[in-house]
Amino acid sequence: MSVEARAVSGEQAAPAALPRAGRGATALRGTGLLVLLGALVLVSLLSVWVGTRGIPFTATWSVLWNPDGSETSVIIHDYRIPRTVLGLLVGMALGLSGALMQALTRNPLADPGMLGISLGASAGVVVAIAFLGVGSVLGYVWFAFLGTAVASVAVYLLGSSGRKLATPERLVVAGAAVTAVLYAFNWAVLLLNPRAFDQFRFWTVGSLSGRYFDVVYVILPFVAVGLLIALVLAPALNALAMGDQVGRALGLNVGRTRALGAVAVMLLCGAATAAAGPIGFVGLAVPHVARFVVGPDQRWVLTYSMLLAPVMLIGADVLGRVLGAPGELQVGIITAFLGAPLFIALCRRRKLVML
Repeated sequence: MSVEARAVSGEQAAPAALPRAGRGATALRGTGLLVLLGALVLVSLLSVWVGTRGIPFTATWSVLWNPDGSETSVIIHDYRIPRTVLGLLVGMALGLSGALMQALTRNPLADPGMLGISLGASAGVVVAIAFLGVGSVLGYVWFAFLGTAVASVAVYLLGSSGRKLATPERLVVAGAAVTAVLYAFNWAVLLLNPRAFDQFRFWTVGSLSGRYFDVVYVILPFVAVGLLIALVLAPALNALAMGDQVGRALGLNVGRTRALGAVAVMLLCGAATAAAGPIGFVGLAVPHVARFVVGPDQRWVLTYSMLLAPVMLIGADVLGRVLGAPGELQVGIITAFLGAPLFIALCRRRKLVML
């Protein structure tokens, strides 16, 4: 059939409609981003307003923009705003690191703790408490970072030992081995030192309370660098999703992509864990929600995960204050209760495909 005949018969209409469909999907995803931004602003305002101390919304709104040194102003600016900003940074870091881990390993069940990062941070805190007498959250941050770095280097060295490259499978196995060793080390120290255990249990539950702007300033550069690396890697992750051989055929440097991705995961997850303690299910469940909404394109998955995770984390923190009143439930407990049913629902709704 000639070109003219195909045009007359309408066979050319399908290709012409594809760009419009693509533009429509992009517009829909962009609208979703605006909705997520609105949700993030809403939960952030709720986080500033809701707390163990009841403050009317009008008073909260007034001192939010015009601090006057009153007790209400101190509560808002010195306690709740730093807590909300930290929740934003930690949520973004956990969501991005989880999406990165699943993309790099092509494993839908991967989470940031799979490479021993969370246990490395925990080991650093255990050493700081048990052997060095560190007792402040700001002090924990630096030792948690050090533990994260040591664990990450150990995993990479084990995963690349011999003449083979550090493939995702080897890194996951090495991460499991390092995690087991660090878990045993942590509990051996803590069980022999009741004082250290008493301090450590408040950190390990995962919490945003008791953190101020000094902690925010410490983790901000690490989160910013990790976020930048992750977003720059997004197109390369789409090529990597088709397999190493196809990625190389497309001109992708697979080894460099995985190395940069591992650095980003270390920075993001290390910063989040150091500041707030280990918080589960956010890095595991949020990327699945993002893929369910926007599909497999890593550019959109990373962007949505970066916004969905802080909405979930800050919302869980607010919920913990409401449910635990006049005290509060720590955010790590709430995310476990919210994340587990959410992940089970996603598993039941559709099969988790390999990435």
